[in-house]
Amino acid sequence: MEMVIDFPGGARVDAHFGPYTVRTDQPPMGGGEGSAPTPFAVFLASIGTCAGIYVLGFCRQRGLPTDGMRIVQRMHVNPTTGMVGKIDLEIQVPPEFPEKYRHSLVRAAELCAVKKHFENPPAFDITTKVV
Repeated sequence: MEMVIDFPGGARVDAHFGPYTVRTDQPPMGGGEGSAPTPFAVFLASIGTCAGIYVLGFCRQRGLPTDGMRIVQRMHVNPTTGMVGKIDLEIQVPPEFPEKYRHSLVRAAELCAVKKHFENPPAFDITTKVV
């Protein structure tokens, strides 16, 4: 897979891949217009949405409704490093959701590919090239 990252103006940085564009910007205090989420916010959102697709797939396979269901993601910042040190994902289900499937929802969310990449991070090779 290849993504092309470009700089459309201001503090915006966009990623293009296939037919999609993910737009990012910085808030006004960071020199941007706040027209899109920051790259880091998109990164964090990928964690919860990835877990969500696995939870959704689990429910669809079993014909379980997802009405009233959501995932709340909470980030805990390490005060020493300023980096996210812990992420909580809370799968909220309505009272009528079958209790026998609640633990399985957690197991489904744990299959998330983004989470797995945290556990086994890729190597980075950053270079320049004159084109």
